[in-house]
Amino acid sequence: MKENVPLNDRLEHLLRELAPQVLTVVARRFRDFAAAEDAVQEALIAAAMQWPHEGVPENPRGWLIRVAIRRMLDALRSETARRDREDEVGAEAELFTQPELSLEPEMDDTLNLFFMCCHPVLSAPSSIALTLRALGGLTTAEIAHAFLVPEPTMAQRISRAKATIKHSGVRLERPTAKERAERLRAVLHVLYLIFNEGYAASSGAEMQRLELSREGIRLAHAVCALLPDDPEVTGLLALMLLTDARRRARSGPDSELIPLDKQDRSLWDQQEIAEGTALLRAAISRGAVGLYQLQAAIAALHDEARTAAETDWPQILALYGLMLKLTENPMVALNHAVATAMVHGAAKGLELLKPLDADSRMAKNHRLNAVCGHLLEMSGDLEGATAQYRLAASRTMSAPEQRYLLTQAARLGERVADTTGTG
Repeated sequence: MKENVPLNDRLEHLLRELAPQVLTVVARRFRDFAAAEDAVQEALIAAAMQWPHEGVPENPRGWLIRVAIRRMLDALRSETARRDREDEVGAEAELFTQPELSLEPEMDDTLNLFFMCCHPVLSAPSSIALTLRALGGLTTAEIAHAFLVPEPTMAQRISRAKATIKHSGVRLERPTAKERAERLRAVLHVLYLIFNEGYAASSGAEMQRLELSREGIRLAHAVCALLPDDPEVTGLLALMLLTDARRRARSGPDSELIPLDKQDRSLWDQQEIAEGTALLRAAISRGAVGLYQLQAAIAALHDEARTAAETDWPQILALYGLMLKLTENPMVALNHAVATAMVHGAAKGLELLKPLDADSRMAKNHRLNAVCGHLLEMSGDLEGATAQYRLAASRTMSAPEQRYLLTQAARLGERVADTTGTG
């Protein structure tokens, strides 16, 4: 039975969800990531053109796999070295007479492909970017946002990564335990960024992309089951759960953004908080403390506070101080400035923002302007805060964030007008 649907958000989300699964099957079968990605892209284009008119197939995943395999086989046949690939071409009958081997979803295969893509032939940033683009469901613009670089720069990085894999002669194989250990940190970073984009979408009309945040949590669970004694793996899963616990309270009835200090904490998921807290304690008890554990500890402190006023900001500030010793990420410095303002006053926080103004990674980043607006408002500079909120709104690609920032600017603008007697 087929369902007639237009090419709308529902169909787009379905194709986004299926793309990594299909790529997993095709790349494993042919062991050529770049060619497999091209074939899957062709299959997705074919689906986008046909399904709105012919209806979504009963097994859309199987449909995409079959089309992608045909594209791969066509490409193999057209090469001059066809005779060296007779085994792959001759396997066509087997692929279609034993569909259960290719069409059933396998969670472990998805995770294995993440490890395959994070190959040491690439630099860590390049392998992470390539994996996010090919398997993570993120656009080039979203990946660029996560890495704090311009979109053209990220597009070039991804293109170079594909070319490197193609010209290196590397064939993607299921990694050994030793290879998984060597690539683990890159895979964890991929999962972290997938979850973050899902929890707080960097662009578009929606504030969250549940399919991404849920996939991040699902795969983090899988890695944790694979490596239960690794404290950073456990810390990452704890961070995701402790953060995701606040998801329902982050938006209002009109999908408006609700900041942390204004959220209805009775909506927070206590089961996720309990699970995340238990995982965090287990991770910390193993000794070495890393960035994911520190972030999870900060999330736990927020979750444990019954009200915003009861938040343990001195301890949060101390944890951000530890993070600054482990990373030069400017977003950590930004959050450290906020925590400093909450403990020592807005002036101290604003002072810490000054070096970020000169950081090229933060150029035109709306979060810096939003934080500056918040701290200026705390200090009583309403006109300055209004200007920063408006600038932040002009720079964000997220519609919910833009509406929130413009609302803050309008609210302060009214107060300024009341104070000056204008308007």
